[in-house]
Amino acid sequence: MDLSTGLPQGDAKATAVREMFDTIAPRYDTLNRILTFRMDVGWRRRAIRELDLPAGSVIIDQASGTGDFCRELEERGYRPIGLDLSYGMLAAARTRAPLVQGDALRLPFADGSVDGITSGYGLRNMVELVPVFAECARVLRPGGRLAILEVSEPANPLLRTGHQMYFNKVVPLVGGLLSDKEAYAYLPRSVEYLPDEYGLRTMITNAGFTDARHTALAGGVSQLITATRRS
Repeated sequence: MDLSTGLPQGDAKATAVREMFDTIAPRYDTLNRILTFRMDVGWRRRAIRELDLPAGSVIIDQASGTGDFCRELEERGYRPIGLDLSYGMLAAARTRAPLVQGDALRLPFADGSVDGITSGYGLRNMVELVPVFAECARVLRPGGRLAILEVSEPANPLLRTGHQMYFNKVVPLVGGLLSDKEAYAYLPRSVEYLPDEYGLRTMITNAGFTDARHTALAGGVSQLITATRRS
C-alpha cells in the first residue's frame, strides 16, 4: 500500500502499518540508534524507572518491535511479554521474552492479569486510541502502571523549527538510503495521528487511570506519559 501520500485510516491503516514494519524490521534498530543519536536507549530506561514496580512484575510491551523494551525490562528483573501486529518485527526480535502477534485493540490477556504496560512509539500507528487505553485498563490489575513513549514537538519555537526540519527532511533521507524510503517518509507524517498532551492525558484518565503525567524529553522531541490503573 502506498504510504507516500495521505494518511490511511481504519483497516487500511492497520494493513499498511503491518506491511511497512514487516519491510523495515531488518534495519529498524540500526536506524533508531542513528536517527535518535542513541537517545532512544535513555528514554526507554527512563520509562522503566517511572513504572516504579517491584522486580518480577509482569509487563506487556505493546508494539514491541524487535524487543528493545523487552530486553531492558528483563535486565531490570521484570517479566516482559512482547506484543506486536507485525510478524516481521517479531521474527527479527532479539529477546528471550515471550512474543505474541496481536492487536493492541484486542489484547489476548485476561482481565487484571498484568502489573504494567509499556509502549515505545507505537500509539501513532494504532487505528484508534480510545479502545487501546480501554484494553490497557482491562488487563492491568488495580494499581498497575502504564508508561508510554511517543514522539512530540518542542514547545520552544526555535527548537520546534529545527526539529521539524530534521524530522521531515533528514529522517526520510537517511531512512531511504539505509532502509525503505516510503516508510521513513510516512513515519514523520504519522505524528498527525496523535492528539496533544491534554488530549492524551484525558483519554487515559477516562479509560480508568489516575495520576496521568506528561514529561517532555530532550527538549520536547519525545514525550513520556505515565498513569496508574484506578483501584
